[in-house]
Amino acid sequence: MSGFKISPNKRKAREERTIKVMVRMFCREHHGSGKVVCRDCRRLLDYARSRFDKCPFRENKPTCENCPIHCYRPEQREKIRSVMRYSGPRMLFRHPVLTVFHLIERSKKVKNTT
Repeated sequence: MSGFKISPNKRKAREERTIKVMVRMFCREHHGSGKVVCRDCRRLLDYARSRFDKCPFRENKPTCENCPIHCYRPEQREKIRSVMRYSGPRMLFRHPVLTVFHLIERSKKVKNTT
């Protein structure tokens, strides 16, 4: 896919949508929520968005799994891991396009920020 670039704004919007979908799936199953996520999951979403907004890699941001900087606090990191552990395998069937984009991003190497 050389030469294929996604604008940073589109990528950010897609990543935010992906995490929102994953948290919603997790919350629906584990907390019995409907379309609206519970308060704890809303806080997790807000936290994830704030971390993404402050990422020093900006448009070169790797997936968190491949990132050399772990910017989540330990408690939040464990929560998001639980969400991803549950939702990740289900994403392929429920949201295949988001899953494919995530897999593409996951395969990219981390670029230096300097």
